[in-house]
Amino acid sequence: MATDTTGVTQTNASTRLIGVGGGRTSAAARRRRHGGSEVSVYDFRRPINLSREKARMLEICFESFGRQASTVLTSALRSVCQVDLLSVEQVSYTEYVETLGELAYMTVLALEPLQEPAVLETPIDVTMTCVDHLLGGPGSVEQPARPLTDLESAVVHSLYARLVAELRYAFTSLVALEPRITTVEYNPQLAQVAAASDPMVVARLRLHMHEREYPLSVAMSFTGLLPYLNAAESTESFSERDLVRRQEASSRLAAGLQEIPVDVSVRFRSTPVDPMELLGLEVGNVVRLRHPSQAPLDVTAADVVFAHATPGSQGRRLAALVVAPLTEESS
Repeated sequence: MATDTTGVTQTNASTRLIGVGGGRTSAAARRRRHGGSEVSVYDFRRPINLSREKARMLEICFESFGRQASTVLTSALRSVCQVDLLSVEQVSYTEYVETLGELAYMTVLALEPLQEPAVLETPIDVTMTCVDHLLGGPGSVEQPARPLTDLESAVVHSLYARLVAELRYAFTSLVALEPRITTVEYNPQLAQVAAASDPMVVARLRLHMHEREYPLSVAMSFTGLLPYLNAAESTESFSERDLVRRQEASSRLAAGLQEIPVDVSVRFRSTPVDPMELLGLEVGNVVRLRHPSQAPLDVTAADVVFAHATPGSQGRRLAALVVAPLTEESS
C-alpha cells in the first residue's frame, strides 16, 4: 500500500509538473505571437539608467569634443590626428577603472559648476609620443612605459590644457563648464576620483595617429550631469509642444479672422475747415474739398488706410473699385 501510494504521489507530482511546463510553453508562445520582449535585468546597485534621449545629447557633446580634439592635436603635434567617438555608457567608477591598464596618464579635472571631478585618460605611450613631437622628435611608436619626468610634464601640460578647454565648447548646449586641471595620476587604482559605486558617464574615443589606433576615454559624474540633462530634455520637449500649440493657435486664429465682420469705409482726403464756418453749415451749402479729381479715394478700416479705390456705381448703388493696395511707396 505504501508503494502504491508513493507511486500515485509521484505520478500526480509528475502530472502537475507537466501542467506547469505546458503553461510556460504556452505563455512563451503567446509572447512570441504578440511580439513581447524579453525581461530586462534591473541592477539595484545602479538605479539611475542613461535613457536614449540623454545618451543622444551626450553623444552630440562628445562628438563635438572629438572634432575639436582632432584639430588641437593636429596643430600642436604637426601630425594628422583623428579622434572619433565610439560609445557613451553609464558604468560605476570601479567598472571604469578595471577597463584601464596598470599605467595610464589620467588628467583629473575640476568641472565647475559640477561638484564632482572628471577624468581625461590617455595611454602612457600616447602621452610619450606627444612629448616626443613637442620636443621636435619624430614621434616614434616605441615609447618607454614610465611616469613622466617634471620636464616632460611641463612640456605636455599646455597640450592637455588645450584639450581640456575644448570641453567648455563641446558642452555649451548642455551646461556652461569651466574645466581646470587639478592633478595627474598614473595608476588608475590609486586615483580617488569617485567612490567605487558612483555612476559615471564614460565616453570611449579612438585616436588615429601614425597609422595606429589608441583608446582614449573621458569619465564624468552622471549624478552631476543629471540635473542639466533633465533640464535640457524638458526644455526640448517643451519647445516641441509649444511649437505645435502655436501652430494650432495660429491656424485657428487665421480661420476665425475669415468670419469676423470688418467695417470698411471709402473716404476723400481730409479737408481743414474753419470752426466758425463749420458751425454755420446749413442744408444746401457746398463745401469745397481739397481732394484732387484724379486722385483715388482712401479705403480705410478702423481709421487705417490700407488701399486706394476709384468711385463708381453698380446699378443704382454707389460703389468703389480697389485699384491698388497701400504700399510703403504710396504711403
